[in-house]
Amino acid sequence: MFGPHRVMVRPREGHDVHIESSRLRMQPSARIRWLRDTYGNSIAVAHFSQPSPLLHIFSDVVVQHYDHNPLDFIIDPTAVSYPFRYGTDERPELIPYRLSSYPQDSAVVGDWLIQFYKPGQLVGTFDLLMKLNRAISETFVYQRREEQGVQSPAATLASGSGSCRDFATLMMEAARHWGFGARFVSGYLQTPTNQEQHGATHAWTEIYIPGAGWRGFDPTNNKLAGVDHVSVAVAREPGKAAPVSGSWKGPLNAFVSLTVTVAVVPVG
Repeated sequence: MFGPHRVMVRPREGHDVHIESSRLRMQPSARIRWLRDTYGNSIAVAHFSQPSPLLHIFSDVVVQHYDHNPLDFIIDPTAVSYPFRYGTDERPELIPYRLSSYPQDSAVVGDWLIQFYKPGQLVGTFDLLMKLNRAISETFVYQRREEQGVQSPAATLASGSGSCRDFATLMMEAARHWGFGARFVSGYLQTPTNQEQHGATHAWTEIYIPGAGWRGFDPTNNKLAGVDHVSVAVAREPGKAAPVSGSWKGPLNAFVSLTVTVAVVPVG
């Protein structure tokens, strides 16, 4: 028997993304109610009334992307160079996103960041963030992990490897160490057409830059988040952006496997 489940599969809409149609099906059938959490994410809360040997969640969404150039932004003159201070109108709202989610790793992260920036230097803000994005992509080995949760930044630095969610977390914490507002993003990624499935669940980082707003950085692929990225959830911590969470009651050995498939195809 399945307890209530929270499902985050509906993309975040805005000036750059519009949902033209959306369909959500579940087996067993469920009563679904929608809500927006404190981050503005759309969450489907599913309540099941009958037992089942299978939980199947199917989401079919048609999305129109309008923002095709991730470099189409202007940084406020006060923030073109780092270090800078956020303005008084932005600072209060950014407090949660500047606080470390892994304070025990601060010293290790700080030591690693010395190679990119030393106190007293004046560097280009965007150049610094792109250097960090590129370093994570080129220095660490991508490793698909099926284990639950996210590696701590210290664990990723020690192992030299991780998944997209681990790299996104490392970049988020690194940016916070420098004083930036940063948050975790989960969503979908369109992948090259020579792959069997032209899409994947994915994670990246958004960093707040005055004048430019929240800008997405994908340290797994060394690129800016753009038309290939579809954001579904943002959160201060990775665990709050999980696509599916819930509970079930049954024999201890009832769980067999979990399969996730994402297909991204052009429409029209």
